[in-house]
Amino acid sequence: MSETATTATPAPAAPAAGDDGSEAVVSLYQKQRKIYTRAVSGTFATWRWALVWFTQLLFYGLPWLTWNERQAVLLDLASRRFYIFGLVLYPQDFIYLTGLLVISAYSLFLFTAVAGRLWCGYACPQTVYTEIFMWVEEKIEGDRNRRMKLDAGPWTLERVWRKTAKQGAWIAIGLWTGFTFVGYFTPIRTLVNEALTLGFGPWEWFWVLFYGFATYGNAGYMREQVCKYMCPYARFQSAMFDHDTLIISYDTERGEPRGSRPRKADIKQLGLGTCIDCSLCVQVCPTGIDIRKGLQYECIGCAACIDACDGIMDKMNYPRGLIRYATQNSLKEHLRWRQIVQRIVRPRVLVYTSILVLICAAFVASIALRSPFRVDVVRDRATLARLVDEGRIENVYRLQIMNATEQPQRYRVGVSGLPGIAVAGEAELSVQPAEARWLTLGVQIPPEAAMQAGDGAHAIQFHVDRLGDDGSVVQVTEKSTFIVPR
Repeated sequence: MSETATTATPAPAAPAAGDDGSEAVVSLYQKQRKIYTRAVSGTFATWRWALVWFTQLLFYGLPWLTWNERQAVLLDLASRRFYIFGLVLYPQDFIYLTGLLVISAYSLFLFTAVAGRLWCGYACPQTVYTEIFMWVEEKIEGDRNRRMKLDAGPWTLERVWRKTAKQGAWIAIGLWTGFTFVGYFTPIRTLVNEALTLGFGPWEWFWVLFYGFATYGNAGYMREQVCKYMCPYARFQSAMFDHDTLIISYDTERGEPRGSRPRKADIKQLGLGTCIDCSLCVQVCPTGIDIRKGLQYECIGCAACIDACDGIMDKMNYPRGLIRYATQNSLKEHLRWRQIVQRIVRPRVLVYTSILVLICAAFVASIALRSPFRVDVVRDRATLARLVDEGRIENVYRLQIMNATEQPQRYRVGVSGLPGIAVAGEAELSVQPAEARWLTLGVQIPPEAAMQAGDGAHAIQFHVDRLGDDGSVVQVTEKSTFIVPR
């Protein structure tokens, strides 16, 4: 993390009457406290920065990768094609997005039931970008104490240039983030050429500036307010907690009564616990809470307080773990780590895990078994049915054949469902890579088949075969209806 400590503006005085009995008017609005975070290092800080690097290399790097001479990940809304490495998806494949959202939701439920707000503390974009912006702030304005003095002092030349440099760096990161976001929808190399001449289209300008401003505002200024007041997860996360959920906890029994003391003092003689009341756990907290007051909904589970406390315990030659990942039951019943792990594997966790595994297996199988092309059949509403040569009855259909591969393909169309039914005219076509083509064709039945079937709508099936160069055939069948007029 960067630095954390809370320096707050004084709260307004409580409403009260004056000493002479006169009325006192007090504003009910309290200015938002500014939190100055202290830099911290340790195991969990390393994990957080590892996640920062991983997520940002993924986000900023993916648009620059190429695959089959195109951008590896491109959501081309204009042509309604979504390229994800070797996959070419159409709007009809929206079900896969639904599957990803369901998998994400159950993963969140599972992680929360096991160990609280892991997502919030390590991988949430708000946490990641706040971490980056705080790092920039520390490098330019200095550590926590220097920033506090800088903000409390007058507007000197040093304060102006440091503030200006920080704002410039924040704006650059925000704009680059917005630019990269748009690069997932418009080829990013095209965007670079447009950026050199400021030739963005109106929507590109809007989303670059909007996403850049959102990043700048949320990570630079709003920070903990997003987590505390805007994010709904902070409000309903408790529904997924129970007494065997791992949460960041302060061991009251071991730490109290707290108080300062010399490093070599005998705490038993002093009647003190192992907490030396240094307040570092508060100073490193990005939301400004005191974990010693117990679990609070503002806690995002970043574990910065654990790193800070472990460092103090090492200096005092006390055992680590005064603040640690623990469950409420483990603190109450003094459970060992093995017993804690055993209780983690409980019915709620098993249910979430089973459902998640099944959904992931179904999702992967669906992708693996996905047909290399899709077919949509639309009846020609202008001509429902008509008589043609030799008394045959014809219905006209429009078939959209979507090639989901990146090689040109040939297709042959057949039909079944009624005696003597056949396709009239050309029944073969070619479709270019990742393209869709409409084919209009007539389907006819002889008069005797119409008399045998009777008036009304009758079920038929279109069979579309992909003809491979090696003689292989992949078939897709779509249902439709054939109308016999009175």
